[in-house]
Amino acid sequence: MSAMATAPTALLVMEEERRADVYAPEVLTGISRLVHWQAPPRTREELAAAPEVLRDVDLLLTGWGAPVLDAPLLEQAPRLQAVFVAAGSVRHLTTPAFWARGIPIVSAAAANAVPVAEFTLAQVLLGLKQTYRIARDVASSRRFPRDPDVPGAYRARVGLWGLGHIGRLVAAHLSRFDVEVVATDPVASSDIARQADVRLVDMEELFATCHVVSLHAPLLPATQGAVGAVLLNSLRPGATLINTARGALIDEQAAVQVLRARPDLTAVLDVTHPEPPAPESPLFTLPNVVLTPHLAGALGAERHRLGQLVLDELGRFTRSEALRHALDPARAASLA
Repeated sequence: MSAMATAPTALLVMEEERRADVYAPEVLTGISRLVHWQAPPRTREELAAAPEVLRDVDLLLTGWGAPVLDAPLLEQAPRLQAVFVAAGSVRHLTTPAFWARGIPIVSAAAANAVPVAEFTLAQVLLGLKQTYRIARDVASSRRFPRDPDVPGAYRARVGLWGLGHIGRLVAAHLSRFDVEVVATDPVASSDIARQADVRLVDMEELFATCHVVSLHAPLLPATQGAVGAVLLNSLRPGATLINTARGALIDEQAAVQVLRARPDLTAVLDVTHPEPPAPESPLFTLPNVVLTPHLAGALGAERHRLGQLVLDELGRFTRSEALRHALDPARAASLA
C-alpha cells in the first residue's frame, strides 16, 4: 500500500510521571518524523479542561493515565483515525461508543507481557525448588535440611490459568525446561494450545495436579474471586501459587484461611485487591505470602518497549500497512 500523502496530526495524552519512561527521547524523535504534533503533551485532566484541542487530531497517543474514550470525548474528535496505547490493558478506556466508531486501537500488551513473563518464569523456577518454603523452614529451625524433597524443574507440572499474551509467553519460556505445562482457558482454541505446546485441562485438574500454578486470566465477572477455598485446598503439598494478573481473581478471605492452615503452601502475590492491601490485611504478615508491589509489569527502562511498539505501529499506520497490535473488537469483552 502507498504511504499517507500528508503527515497526520497527533496528540499525546498521559500522566507526566511515567511519560518520559514510556516515550523516551529517541521514541519521540521517531514519532516526530511521522506526525505533526497538535499541541504539547497533555494529562487527562488538562485534556478534560480543554477538549477542543481534539478537533484537529487524527491520532491519539497515550499510555498510563489515558482518557476514557467515551461519547463526549469522541464528539470532540471528529477526525480521529486511530488510538495508540503504550500500556497493557485498554479495557477501562474503551466504551460501546468507541467500538461503534470503528476506530482501530493499538495496545502495547505484547511489550508489557515481556517483563511479566520474565518475572513469572523466575517465580516458577523458584517455586519448583520450593525456595521460599525451605527458606522459611531454615529461618525457623536454624538448620539446613539434609536432602530437601522438591520437584525441581524436571518432569514437574506447571499450570497456567490464561493463554493470553503473557500466558503464551510464559509457556514459551517454559518450553526450554523439562517440565510439563498445562493450561486452563475457556476461550483458547486447541490450535492456540498446540502452538503454545500446552495441554488444556479444567480448573480443578490445574490446581490439584500442578506443583506451581500461575494466574494470567483477565478480570471478568466470571473470574472474580474464582480462586477460592476449594481450589486452594486442592493444591498439592508444597505447591506455589503465583498471581501477576489481577488481585481480585483470588478470594482473599479464603486464601488467608487456607494459607494459615497450610504452611506448606506459598503464595507469590504481585497484585492484590485492593492494591495495596488494607494496612490490617494478613497478607502483610502471613509467613507463606511473598507480597510484591506490582513488580512484574514494565518498570523504568522496561517501559521503553511500550513506546517503541507504538512507534513501530505508527510507522505501519502512516505507510498504510496492516497494524500488528490492533485489538479485535469481537474480543473486547474478554480483554484483560
